[in-house]
Amino acid sequence: MSPNIVFVVTIAALFTVGVYLVLERSLTRILLGIILLGNGTNLLILVAGGAAGAPPIIGVASDRPMSDPLPQALILTAIVITLGLTAFLLAMAYRSWQLHRHDEVQDDVEDRRIARLAARDERAFEDDDTESEGETLDEEAAAARDEMDEGEAFDEVPAERPPPATSHTHGEEGR
Repeated sequence: MSPNIVFVVTIAALFTVGVYLVLERSLTRILLGIILLGNGTNLLILVAGGAAGAPPIIGVASDRPMSDPLPQALILTAIVITLGLTAFLLAMAYRSWQLHRHDEVQDDVEDRRIARLAARDERAFEDDDTESEGETLDEEAAAARDEMDEGEAFDEVPAERPPPATSHTHGEEGR
């Protein structure tokens, strides 16, 4: 049996657009890419399950062969996993929007340093061999766009608040 060409083209389109969106920097686009990849996976499992057959109920006589219930179970499992991942990414995007007014994933200074070391094929066990050329890690961190308010520094520790004053003590109510 050959698969339906419409299903194959749809699966290819879902995977192509899904992978493209997952490689973006916006959490909203990543979320849409994950959803498209999940739907493409469900359709792929459906096509791989073979032709539709009789319901897989024992005791029911049919002239068609029974369909395999395993692809259906796998699709239900994939739907649940995609739903959980969607809820998690939605919460991350919402929290990012609340804190920073955008949902763009930022570059990590340490990741850039490791990539630079890998490109030079050097070991990164000590800081003196990594900061010998170009910017230091502190200079890179200062140059990178961070999410802090203007004037706020990394070294500043927020002032501690005094404990809230209570109007009564335990066991002394009504006296």
